Amino acid sequence: MVEKSIAAYETPARVKSYDADMEIMHPNREKMIQVALEVLPFSPEQAVRALDLGVGTGYFTERFLRRFPHAEVCAVDGAAAMVELAAARLGPLAERVRFLLGDFRELSRLLADNEPFDVAFSSYALHHLGRDDKTVLLRQTRNRLVSGGWFLNADILVAESPEVERRIQEVRVSGIVQRAAGDARFTDAKATRGFLDRLEAADGDRPLTLQEDLQALRAAGLRGVTVFWLEYREAVCGGMK
Repeated sequence: MVEKSIAAYETPARVKSYDADMEIMHPNREKMIQVALEVLPFSPEQAVRALDLGVGTGYFTERFLRRFPHAEVCAVDGAAAMVELAAARLGPLAERVRFLLGDFRELSRLLADNEPFDVAFSSYALHHLGRDDKTVLLRQTRNRLVSGGWFLNADILVAESPEVERRIQEVRVSGIVQRAAGDARFTDAKATRGFLDRLEAADGDRPLTLQEDLQALRAAGLRGVTVFWLEYREAVCGGMK
């Protein structure tokens, strides 16, 4: 399933439209990254070492580097096209980024032995993993953190109740139609629902419920696990080593 997700983000048309589509489909993305950055207890003067799991177009890493001007980021992604786009977006900031091309489930292969990080973060990437794979990745990530290091994840969820999930999806579709005025893909609720269903099938989306997500964080050995922000099907969750 993850291989399917990686392949989806090698598609030129998908890469080209990714950020514009995120603004339409995930308008809370900026708020979520803002919350995640506010949670981190570092000062701008610190030389923070960070690990970005699924760098995508570099949206989270760019904001992290601007908030912490002495920080460095190790950015992992399985799609070469996305890594190239991230490097272009970051411009001079890319000098403080080490890009690693590969499946983030294989951190032990991608990273040097015992390479430590003060923080690890991810956004809109880990929902491509099933619960078992996610727990394994989180455990690997936790092991890479220094004592007191942080992990933060900004991502999507699925509701416990099918009835609640249906209503949340209705709210979601309505918002997309309103924000995407003039976009032929989102002319009405039916067209939008069909587009989302095809997109999520192609991407291999496998979002967990909130409780499953928190349980995976705890099972990985993180402490102080909590939800820092939540709206409908999007959340910022995390904890410490």
